[in-house]
Amino acid sequence: MKGFIIPENYDEWHYCITVECGLALTPEYISERISSLNDDKDYYTQQFVKLYGREYLNRVLGWFQQAQQPL
Repeated sequence: MKGFIIPENYDEWHYCITVECGLALTPEYISERISSLNDDKDYYTQQFVKLYGREYLNRVLGWFQQAQQPL
């Protein structure tokens, strides 16, 4: 999966988060990120939208929600 810059699907995003970034997708972390990304007043969410756009933000939110679902 090397070679992509911005994940374009759930598998690429999951790999980026868990392998490239070394983050654990714990229920607490996922919940925090969903809450922050849904907060338009959150500084980092505002910066994310400026860099990647609202459509990509919604995709990332969907991926966090997908990761939140039990296997």
